[in-house]
Order: sequence, then C-alpha cells, then structure tokens
Amino acid sequence: MPVRVERPEPRVAVVVVDNPTRRNALGEPEFRGLAAAWAALEREPAVRAVVVRGEGEAFCAGADLSAAGLASLPDIDELIDAALLKTRFFPKPLVAAIGGACVAGGLELALSCDLRVIAAGARIGLPEVRWGILPSGGAAMKLADQIGQADAMRLLLTGELVDGAEAARLGLGTLAPDGAAALDEAMRLARAIAAASPVAVQATKRAAAEARQRAYADREPAERALVARVRASGHAAIGARAFLERRVPDYPD
Repeated sequence: MPVRVERPEPRVAVVVVDNPTRRNALGEPEFRGLAAAWAALEREPAVRAVVVRGEGEAFCAGADLSAAGLASLPDIDELIDAALLKTRFFPKPLVAAIGGACVAGGLELALSCDLRVIAAGARIGLPEVRWGILPSGGAAMKLADQIGQADAMRLLLTGELVDGAEAARLGLGTLAPDGAAALDEAMRLARAIAAASPVAVQATKRAAAEARQRAYADREPAERALVARVRASGHAAIGARAFLERRVPDYPD
C-alpha cells in the first residue's frame, strides 16, 4: 500500500508513506492514501495522537514529477488540500518523525503537523520554484507563520535545502541525531499526548489553530488562481523535464 496506518500501541497510530524506491514521493496513490488515512483516523476515538513518517531513510521527497498527468487530475487541488491538510483541520495532534529528504510536498506535509522531530542528516526545503512550480500544498501560506517572514522567503524563493540542524535553528522542529532517534522521540511525544485528556488536547489544538485555519481557507481561492497561472505558463513542464534529466532548466522570460 502506498500509505499504511500502523497501530504499534494503544491510542497512538503511525501513518507511513510507503514509496521508498522514490524517497516516498507522492503520486496519485499516495495523495489519495493520505487523504483516506486522515478521514479514517478522525473517526477513531481510540486514536489520540498520530505519528507521521516515511518508509526507509526519507520522510517524503514531494510530488512525483515522473507521475504523468498528476497536475491534470480534475480534483488535484482538492486532493492536495485533503492529503496535505492544507486548509483542513485534523483534530488529533500530529507528530512528524523526519529523516532524509523532506522537501516540497514532503515539507508541506510536515508543516501540517503540530510537532516535528528532525534528524541531523535530513535535507529540508522547498525547491518548487526551481522546477516551475508554486509551493501550493501549504508552504506559501504557512511557512512565514511558523518560522518568520525573512527565513520563510529565503526558503521559498531560493529553493535551497538545509540540513536538520539548520531546520531546527529556524524553528521547524527539534533536533535528533539520526532518523531512528527522531522516530523514538516522536513516539515519546505521541505517548505523552495520548496520556492526557483527549477532550482537553483536541480543544487546545482547535483553539490554537482557529484563527490560522480561517485565514488559510479564506486565502486558498486566490492561491488557486495563482497556481492555475503558473501551470498555464508551461514552466512546470520545462522544470519537470530538467528534473528528470538531472540538468538545470532554462526558462523563457
């Protein structure tokens, strides 16, 4: 399965993106699997906290640029919203265990989490603009709120990647020495959350998120218009070809 839900212990679920040969890149099956997992877990009262991880060494390398037709799916914007929790509120706390690649849509998935533990060797960033894509899975909306305007714009506009230590310094999460330690700490945090009152925890999460969620929902239609403009430019196709051919793209003015 491209996305599976594990239940290693009572009250804690683990959502695993399982596409390790492509560094857990997101094609249509992975996007739909994530959307289904959130919907199912929201309905399970016994689940009080959820850890998110990738299978193998990577967390998630973002959208699979080799997946033909992904951008042309008729429900692609709704699918991204549902899978990456771009504007949708998920009531149970999410803890990301980040190792290896956590880029583009992978970082946007992590930004939807309430807590993040990042391995020192992780590679984190938003390279979309280098490949003719607007980071529309939530990063353009959320990143400045989470780490501040200057650092957010540096990552959004340059597309550069940073290591786990720099990501932690920027405020994206707490640092762990490696991927195994990141998962161990994420599980520890999830257990602590699950031991608390689920009514109080979920109410606290909603109170903390209320204003931001409304703002994201209000801004999302305008962002979709910008996404449509970028897609219509043809630059994403130029970028995808260059990415797959491992070369620097040459964009027209």
